[in-house]
Amino acid sequence: QVQLVESGGGQVEAGGSLRLSCAASGRTFSSYAMGWFRQAPGKERAFVARISSSGIRTYYADSVKGRFTISRDNAKNTVYLEMNTLKPEDTAVYVCAADYPSYSGRYYSTNEYDYWGQGTQVIVSS
Repeated sequence: QVQLVESGGGQVEAGGSLRLSCAASGRTFSSYAMGWFRQAPGKERAFVARISSSGIRTYYADSVKGRFTISRDNAKNTVYLEMNTLKPEDTAVYVCAADYPSYSGRYYSTNEYDYWGQGTQVIVSS
C-alpha cells in the first residue's frame, strides 16, 4: 500500500505562486507514476498533471500547461507541483495520486490511479 500526504496549500493573490508537495510512504514509490488532480466547489475532480515513475515523461491539462510544473524526487519519496501565474479559477482542493504500473493510457482519468491523498486547499484571490 501507499500513503500520500499533501502539503503546501494556502491562499495567494492572482498572479502569485505556490509549491505543493506530496510525501509518499513505502519503499516502492519509484515504481509509481504520480498525478495531481483538483476539485473546485461544485465541479468534478479534474486532472492537472502526471509524471512517470522515472520522471522523464510529464502530462498537463491544457488549463495549466505553461504555468504548472510537476516534478519528483524519488530519493525523498516526494512529488511536487509548482504553480505559477495563479488564477482565481485555480482555486480548488488539490489531491495527489499514485498509479501502480498497469497503465491503461488514460492518465487523465481518476480511475487510472490506485492511491489517493486527502488533499490540500488552494485559494487564489482576485
